[in-house]
Amino acid sequence: MTGFLDKERIIAGPGFNRWLVPPAALAIHLCIGMAYGFSVFWLPLSKALGVKESIKCGPEVGFFAELFTTSCDWKISTLGWMYTLFFVLLGISAATWGGWLERAGPRKAGVVSAVCWCGGMLISALGIYLHQFWLMILGSGVIGGIGLGLGYISPVSTLIKWFPDRRGMATGMAIMGFGGGAMIGSPLAADLMKYFATPTSVGVMQTFVVMALVYFVFMMAGAFGYRVPETGWKPEGWTPPAAATNTMITQRHVHVKKVWGIPQFWLIWMVLCMNVSAGIGVIGMASPMLQEVFGGSLIGVSQKFGELDKTQLAAIATVAAGFTALLSLFNIGGRFFWASLSDKLGRKMTYVVFFVLGGVLYFSVPGSAAAGSILLFVGAFCIILSMYGGGFATVPAYLADIFGTQMVGAIHGRLLTAWATAGILGPVVVNYMREYQLGLGIPREQVYNQTMYILVGMLVVGLICNLLVRPLNPKWFMTDSELAEEKRLAHEKAAASELHRTNGGNGGNGGGTVSPAVVVLAWLAVGIPLAWGIYRTLQSVAKFFQ
Repeated sequence: MTGFLDKERIIAGPGFNRWLVPPAALAIHLCIGMAYGFSVFWLPLSKALGVKESIKCGPEVGFFAELFTTSCDWKISTLGWMYTLFFVLLGISAATWGGWLERAGPRKAGVVSAVCWCGGMLISALGIYLHQFWLMILGSGVIGGIGLGLGYISPVSTLIKWFPDRRGMATGMAIMGFGGGAMIGSPLAADLMKYFATPTSVGVMQTFVVMALVYFVFMMAGAFGYRVPETGWKPEGWTPPAAATNTMITQRHVHVKKVWGIPQFWLIWMVLCMNVSAGIGVIGMASPMLQEVFGGSLIGVSQKFGELDKTQLAAIATVAAGFTALLSLFNIGGRFFWASLSDKLGRKMTYVVFFVLGGVLYFSVPGSAAAGSILLFVGAFCIILSMYGGGFATVPAYLADIFGTQMVGAIHGRLLTAWATAGILGPVVVNYMREYQLGLGIPREQVYNQTMYILVGMLVVGLICNLLVRPLNPKWFMTDSELAEEKRLAHEKAAASELHRTNGGNGGNGGGTVSPAVVVLAWLAVGIPLAWGIYRTLQSVAKFFQ
């Protein structure tokens, strides 16, 4: 007898429609992707006690005292530590439990992710109610961050096995959902906070509770929607490419425990780290960058940023919010576009495009800013952000090509430590260079010029690392006996043969032939919220073009 969450229960039988798996992955990624949108809570939480105005802490209340104080409001800079912890814990948890996920299966990992992410939000809600920031750090930052990491990598290996013919497109669909999570969650949170707000409450606690419950339903549906293919399954009519035609795609497999010692792993680690560092540094500063560079020209006046009054500053802030929304659309669209294109170009060539085209665009930004060309400036960053998202979506398929598919989810989990590193490196470079330039007395509209050139340097490093990636030495691959043992531990061989014995070859507990109506309903379940999020985002983008 197998447990309800065990991998043996989700092996699909003949006739199962593989297009049911991407919406299951999207259901989880659209929920955990709200990690990108948590900044929508910072301003209301900074007035959690004062409601109308923040009750400021005295100078004697440092960071650690702020974790436990109940007499004054939290600073926005303190609240931002939750955001940092999200991505640090994402990398750590994905690296730590990626191997367990491969053996336990995506359903069990998805359920654990849902419990951690949504349970973390409920603990945070308690922290808001008691005004104890340490509970919010524990809830959303630590426990939620663990759920974030497990949820992020839960579908990777499964999707690659279901779509060996379209690896990039398959992972691009799921990881597009992670980028789109904030597009749904941010406006939903804003609407809920407005609904729950009273003269004595900013409405964040109630919003956390409602969103946790809604997310739990969606994530559990996604987890129970996961299925894995039988050992040796291939799409009908598809034959794997011969090694002679594409030496960058292996048919063999590397064990996750070996990857720390493989040079190609560290080269791809640097590829992801440099691509993400450049992009994530810009994301955090996109709004102030546009405002400081173009100033009053955004609203048709000639004054520079420092010469604007409060009304004008509010007007250009609205325009900049539309710019940020536009970037989010390109970030999301790029995840699907570039990952799908990598199936045609090859993963290595796709990253060459990222680094060469990205370097040219970063280098062009100071020139377009000096020329006062808002169109060129915005266009450059839109393409840059599409490649930032595309880098995330393409790398799982890159890993599968180089290291094989058997443990690609676990290897991807270890690679995400590059994201955790980049989440610190990118913003530090951009923010500190800005402060340094301002300290030298450089005008605000020019303080980002040197930063752009530094980011070009990062992309050059990434390009060199990418060009050095070669097929693996055969010594790194598992032997036939090692692969058979790993499949046994992952319940693959035994589970598939047992299912055929007990079900006459007509499919197992994971189900067989699925009605097309079920597939359509599954896509509608994730497509409607995503369409609503895009609609709300386009409303913000419209303000940029007014």
